[in-house]
Amino acid sequence: MHISTDPGIETRPGTLVLDVVVPVLNEVHTIGACVERLQRHLADTFPYPYRITIADNGSTDGTGRVAAELVRRHTGVVRLVQLAEKGRGRALKAVWSTSDAMVVAYMDADLSTDLGALWPLVAPLMSGHSDLAIGTRLHRASRVVRGTSREFISRCYNAGLSVALGAGFTDAQCGFKAIRADVAAQLLPLVGDNAWFFDTELLVLAERSGLRIHEVPVDWYDDPDSRVDVVGTALDDIRGVLRVRRSLRRGALPVDEIRARIGRTMPSAQTGGQVIRFAAVGALTTVLHLGGFAVLQVLGIMTAQIANIVALAAATVINTALNRSWTFNVVSRRGTLWHQVQGLAILGLTWLLTAGALAVLGAVWPGAPTAVQTVTVGVGTIAATVVKFFVMRRWRRVDGVEPPERAEASEPADANGIPASCGAPTGR
Repeated sequence: MHISTDPGIETRPGTLVLDVVVPVLNEVHTIGACVERLQRHLADTFPYPYRITIADNGSTDGTGRVAAELVRRHTGVVRLVQLAEKGRGRALKAVWSTSDAMVVAYMDADLSTDLGALWPLVAPLMSGHSDLAIGTRLHRASRVVRGTSREFISRCYNAGLSVALGAGFTDAQCGFKAIRADVAAQLLPLVGDNAWFFDTELLVLAERSGLRIHEVPVDWYDDPDSRVDVVGTALDDIRGVLRVRRSLRRGALPVDEIRARIGRTMPSAQTGGQVIRFAAVGALTTVLHLGGFAVLQVLGIMTAQIANIVALAAATVINTALNRSWTFNVVSRRGTLWHQVQGLAILGLTWLLTAGALAVLGAVWPGAPTAVQTVTVGVGTIAATVVKFFVMRRWRRVDGVEPPERAEASEPADANGIPASCGAPTGR
């Protein structure tokens, strides 16, 4: 049965629209059925020129022999690229960077993701609406069958990305992604990981470059024969997160240049992740404040009141610096001193609010019990903390890295109806 999926665009004869890459490593028992099923699905549902690329990166079990037979059976539609070194990221970089297709995609060889999501994945890229597209298993509309432990690990990992890198996408590791070729040409040279962290690093760079990431809820079925080393991969991912964060803080990744060159805007900050990071910084600096006060008291070099002010001021300076660089991702040195002044001013505001609240309480209820006084001080502190959060959040906008919109409108199409920047890349 043929399903009509015409989105209203026309391609020039011979233009390769989609290149689907299937990375394989010792998949001799699954690659045949996978490619045959994928080929049938594309033939029935995708009305534009496409290709399936088997990226064999270091197989030793006969996968290459089966792949070669598939190439012979589907001449002109299936091709085989063999790499000597292992690594899913390495395979994708090698194939994507040399593909002549308008849109490049990949999916895992086990086809855990239902192929019905393939057209919704690539259509926004073909129309020019989005720059990347990912399948997500964590959307409420997704239907996922997998073990509790893997579900827990996946959700913790993606929540960690939101906290550590301010990521706004929901599922970094789902093996079902697509990207426009012109965008891939800009981002792939910057991706340092050649293994499983490749996906995450690519998405973080895209988001920091102001690119639009389209998410597709998927039906996903866990492969019981998965050979992924969960612990080893998790450790590699943690190292990758730290490396990318250091690079972003140092300005070593030219995301601003890419954003200006492609003509996109910075995505809006993720308030949930900011609140979590803000609270973590607050807890840490509270411990530093109390510890500093205790040390100064033990040394006996100043009175308790002075020790408290000194320790609190030092903790406030550290709090401002951490919130500036970590919570709100302000990497420019511009305005650093002014931000510290604002942090100390908010400290003064906290004192004024709490002292003023106690004064009002004393006038209204002279004999107020300690519990009521404590609640009053707490309310004043909370009010000052809320003010502090929104003042610091504004630093991103002042720093010029958070325009009001996530992405610009879709770009105009050429005479053939294809988005202007979505043609086959040149110089390949």
